[in-house]
Amino acid sequence: MDRAEKKEAVAELAGIFKKSQVVIVAHYSGMTVAQMQNLRKQMRAAGATVQVAKNRLVKIALEGTGVADIGPLMKGPTLIAYSDDPVAAPKVAVAYAKENDKLVILGGAMGKTALNPDGVKSLATLPSLDELRAKLVGLLQAPATKLAQLSTAPAAKLARVFAAYADRDAA
Repeated sequence: MDRAEKKEAVAELAGIFKKSQVVIVAHYSGMTVAQMQNLRKQMRAAGATVQVAKNRLVKIALEGTGVADIGPLMKGPTLIAYSDDPVAAPKVAVAYAKENDKLVILGGAMGKTALNPDGVKSLATLPSLDELRAKLVGLLQAPATKLAQLSTAPAAKLARVFAAYADRDAA
């Protein structure tokens, strides 16, 4: 890499760190190319991204961002996983680390909060933003549905009573 490419890579990484809701750092030593491609595919499906970058360039890009606390984690063969959804990248990373012991989660950052490996695992257990929205919409719709059922129930009961009187008179 020449100097211009390095500056471009640092600028791109700094933009990623400023925009992303969550950044996860992990060691990937010993993973095969197929395993790495599988991880990238799973991350992409969840709306997250995995990137391998030079540690020194990542440390330079971290300066002046809210996630500068993850700088000391950048030692050895590391990768970064990031996403706009605060739960997407941790969920995939933790699930993949369970089935593949060569991916070791070192920590990360959510906003300006530094996360240790346990923090990343607990973040992975939370429901995603879309799941929370669906639950909220369900809770908001439930009272309206029940109200509609209650308002139509007396009329339906009255109709059944009239039908029963009509059936009795016809018999």
